[in-house]
Amino acid sequence: MAEQTLKFEAEVAKLLDLVINSLYSQRQIFLRELISNASDACDKLRYEAITRPDLVTDDPEFRIRVASDAKSRTLTVSDNGIGMSREELISELGTIARSGTASFLERLSGEKTPDLALIGQFGVGFYSAFMVADRIEVTSRRAGEDAAACWRSDGKGAFTVADAARPGRGTTVILHLKEDAGEYADPATIRRIVRTYSDHIAIPIVLEDQGKAETINRASALWTRPRAEIKEDEYKEFYHHVGHAFDEPWLTLHFKAEGKIEYTSLLFVPEKRPFDLFDPARRHRVKLYVRRVFITDECPDLVPPWLRFLRGVIDSEDLPLNVSRETLQANPVVARIRQAVVRRVLAELARKAEKEPADYAKFWDAFGAVVKEGLYEDAEHRDEILKIARFRSTAGDGLASLADYLGRMRPGQEAIYTIAGSELAGLRKSPQLEGFAARGIEVLLLTDPVDEFWVAMVGAYEDKPFHSVTRGAADLGKVAPLDAEKAADKPAADGKTDALVALLKLTLKDEVKDVRASERLTDSPVCLIADEGDPDIHLERLLNAHGHAERRTKRILEINPGHALIRGLAETVAANGAGAALDDAAYLLLDQARILEGEALPDPAAFSRRLASVMAKGLSG
Repeated sequence: MAEQTLKFEAEVAKLLDLVINSLYSQRQIFLRELISNASDACDKLRYEAITRPDLVTDDPEFRIRVASDAKSRTLTVSDNGIGMSREELISELGTIARSGTASFLERLSGEKTPDLALIGQFGVGFYSAFMVADRIEVTSRRAGEDAAACWRSDGKGAFTVADAARPGRGTTVILHLKEDAGEYADPATIRRIVRTYSDHIAIPIVLEDQGKAETINRASALWTRPRAEIKEDEYKEFYHHVGHAFDEPWLTLHFKAEGKIEYTSLLFVPEKRPFDLFDPARRHRVKLYVRRVFITDECPDLVPPWLRFLRGVIDSEDLPLNVSRETLQANPVVARIRQAVVRRVLAELARKAEKEPADYAKFWDAFGAVVKEGLYEDAEHRDEILKIARFRSTAGDGLASLADYLGRMRPGQEAIYTIAGSELAGLRKSPQLEGFAARGIEVLLLTDPVDEFWVAMVGAYEDKPFHSVTRGAADLGKVAPLDAEKAADKPAADGKTDALVALLKLTLKDEVKDVRASERLTDSPVCLIADEGDPDIHLERLLNAHGHAERRTKRILEINPGHALIRGLAETVAANGAGAALDDAAYLLLDQARILEGEALPDPAAFSRRLASVMAKGLSG
């Protein structure tokens, strides 16, 4: 048959421009698409050969061949799959966005289809090759036929089809690379791209380089093999490969879901924090495969941000994709996979926490701050996350669960008490803890920024409300002190203390919201407390530090009636009334409380002057 020149059945200039410049974010994707098409062709023939074994008798071993010629600047991808007839070349390659795979699936509708790995359901992947090629030749011969044909195009609106010679079945695609795409004729570049995107194609990909043939993919998807057949070293090697990591996996999760939605997951929890764990983008590093072909590692809906430390793959059998394969359609399948994966991960973490608490503590120290983000943003899984959450507390140096905390609550205690700050050592020394320690009440020490947000969102655990020890009244009267005699010896607030409180309120009226005698202080003279309903002190400092509008909420100054300094000031007020010296003392008490909270003093010069004055009087006296 004579050579024909035909026009594409679409507005090719616009559509090809879209494919080349907009559809794909990276040029190297073209090789993934061509290899994917070749893999599809082999899978189609494998299916047809079930009823027509003669189609593969002369060449039973499927393979994909990649060859390059740097001198002529060409790249060749060929396969021994089902191939295409002249008419199919015209209809399949001459009509953009019409997919032979999609048509093939339609022909199978109503039948009991086998386990096919058919990827290209939109028919535009082939045209991504025009990103790197200014001319493409496709020579193909359909299995079971003698004739072959060649399709040629420069992608600018027309293509030619002519008879050709091909010794066996299958398809050969020759790319004449553009001037700026010569790198894709380099065998090293080809190896890198194949190992990145097509390493686990189940068909051997053979690179022909200087007369030598080398299989450059593994040709076997590890996650498709039964777990019992996989050695621990193989899992580790795959973790290093997929996670680009040098540590060991702390946890390996390998499972297959079957039913309405089929997918396989091979996921790893790293032993150490990845360097990008707290990157603002909060991207996970789980790769999405569809039928063993890498699609993307940028599917935000696949794994929630609070599990972004996970590494591995999820391989779906029936997940719909958009035309570019780089952006997933909004589809309930993704949500169902995500939900199932989250529940599986949480269940395994709960098992580790119960069976291997010491080992689990290592995980929590590395990733607990990220997991707690789920308490704030994932209401559906909040209860499960609360069960696996662990905390430092005043009960000791180890980690405590909320169940442990409830089991240690004191008689009369009605809340789960917390304190938030930036450093664990500083929190342990906080004056606000003194009254709680005197009564044996455990306080959770929260040092992660997210703690300020999830506690308010969750509100309570097992009907016990969370309550910050730095906000509101302490309300410790219902819990008996551990040392009743010592508590009885502590001087209580009296009329002299009340007079001092009144004087401090008057003097500091522009600096504090209120002044009151404290139940929570036993050793320190003063502390600052947020009023009920006001933002916690640490939260306000955190918001200000992260660029939010500067705010300074007035705090409550609490004084310890039993402290020698406060008793001395109370006696002075009772004897002499107000004066300049007592004004200085009032501001020094406030600045002392600020220092204990780790706050910067608003007027360091005034603080220094007052301190020097008090010291001078003390030395002279």
